[in-house]
Amino acid sequence: MSRRAVPGDARPACPIRPAGPHRVTIVSAGVGAGHDGAADALGAQLEEAGFQVDRHDFLDLLPARLGRVLSGTYHRLLTAAPSGYQRIYAATERSGSPGPVVRALFRSAERRMLRAIGPRSRAVVSTYPGASQVLGALRRSGRLGIPALTYLTDFSVHPLWVAPGIDAHLAAHPVPAAQAGALGAARVLVTGPVTAARFAAVTEPDRWAARDDFGLPHDVPLALLVAGSWGVGPVRESAAEIRDSGVGEPVVVCGRNTALAEQLRADGFRYVHEWVRDMPLLMRACDVLVQNAGGLTSVEAFASGLPVASYRCIPGHGQTNAAALDEAGLAAWIREPGDLASVLTGLLGGPLGERQRAAGLALFSSGASPVAAITAVATPTEIPVAARRPQLTRRRTKLAATALAAAVSLGIAAPLAHAYESDPGRLSTAAHRLIERYEL
Repeated sequence: MSRRAVPGDARPACPIRPAGPHRVTIVSAGVGAGHDGAADALGAQLEEAGFQVDRHDFLDLLPARLGRVLSGTYHRLLTAAPSGYQRIYAATERSGSPGPVVRALFRSAERRMLRAIGPRSRAVVSTYPGASQVLGALRRSGRLGIPALTYLTDFSVHPLWVAPGIDAHLAAHPVPAAQAGALGAARVLVTGPVTAARFAAVTEPDRWAARDDFGLPHDVPLALLVAGSWGVGPVRESAAEIRDSGVGEPVVVCGRNTALAEQLRADGFRYVHEWVRDMPLLMRACDVLVQNAGGLTSVEAFASGLPVASYRCIPGHGQTNAAALDEAGLAAWIREPGDLASVLTGLLGGPLGERQRAAGLALFSSGASPVAAITAVATPTEIPVAARRPQLTRRRTKLAATALAAAVSLGIAAPLAHAYESDPGRLSTAAHRLIERYEL
């Protein structure tokens, strides 16, 4: 499919189409929407470049619907016990090594992963750290004979993202690339980010038309407040503080959290949305983005020419992403409520906003592309499998040297391990029984 040109869209053209119907597998995870959103954008651009793309959800590769249970547990931790989630994230970040429960969970997905990839794929790309751990193990053992790549969806890199055996780690910016390299990641490439094509900078007439479509006013600056697809974090407090600052009017997106939307409407907020199907259009209507997780929505704002502020960030990856985005000069991290008004004023009409807007758009005009990196490994010169295997084995041995991995937060294993903290042997035994039952 072709991508319609949009004013201000400076992203590089798609790479040269490979000869023949090459196939790439993408493995994501339905934990929030960020991992799937990155996979969607990668898949669309790979198809535009001439590939056939297969998509799989890592949660579905775990036995007995265990992946959905873990995702739900993670969600409940974020909403009901954020301080506990922060302790888990910090502990696993320090330890730098997965425990036996996590290793059992990953092993339980290996055969299903191999079956999902199939014999026709030329490469497999992960947008989720748990999937990367499984793919790395399969590469190290020689059971996966095609390149495996990790696309780092976050600007901060937790050790679980770095899997020994992965052939290349693709980073949106030098800051996450440096973090991945420090953790021992193999072949880290700065490829720039990936987003859907409709996220692009627009003209002022486009902005007013978008406001009309959403019934938004023309006479005040609009601050788009987002909290991920789950609508987690102190969103009501953030919305009230933006409104009371007098700097702009909050436009709040609650994702699938209908209870939050009802609370905000009861609080008197006029512009409250639940799940928004046309986020590119809503971003065109607004003047600044205020976010609390630092994931895909921030990247979409960069592509849309919106300055970004991180505020009242959720524990774990929300705070580490805020620090990384601040270090990169891409998003101001507002650490104290007293700084909210001045920072938003600078982003809306001052040099801070201009610098951040330019830095965000520059991510898409560097000439690098995740699709180009994937194409390079997915369209190799054909050589017989028998001749290829010894070289791959030697390379896997080299890549396996001491990269760190951890049981963490982004949705798999750490929440369940925390739930069984008082009796860790119970979960380990249950995991091994699952493996034996399903012949994994």
